[in-house]
Amino acid sequence: MSSELTEEEMRRALFGTPQPEEQVPAPLVKEPVEEVVPAKPVVAPAAKKKAKAFTPRLRVTLRVGNEFEGKMVELIHEADTLSSLLAEQEAVKAARKKYKYVEVVSVKSM
Repeated sequence: MSSELTEEEMRRALFGTPQPEEQVPAPLVKEPVEEVVPAKPVVAPAAKKKAKAFTPRLRVTLRVGNEFEGKMVELIHEADTLSSLLAEQEAVKAARKKYKYVEVVSVKSM
C-alpha cells in the first residue's frame, strides 16, 4: 500500500465526501417600504437651576516673612479640600512664591 496520499484523498479521509448542494434560487419578495414621517423636534423643558454643591473648605493660617527672625505677617489661605495635609501643602506652596520663610500656625475647617 502506498503511504503517499494526494491532497484530495487526505481531505476525503478527514472530512468525508462532499455532498453536492442543491442551489435553489430564492424567490424575490418585495419588502414593504415603511413611510417615513418626520418627527417633531423634542423641546427640552426650561433648564432648572442646580443648587451649588457643598464644597469642603479649610482655612490655613500662616506666618510669613522675608527676614530670618524678623517681622512676620499673618496670611490666611482657603483650600477647597478635606485633607488638612493637602491644604497645608497648597498654602505653603502659594506663600513661597512671595515669601522666603513660612510657618504654619493652624488648619481649621470652615
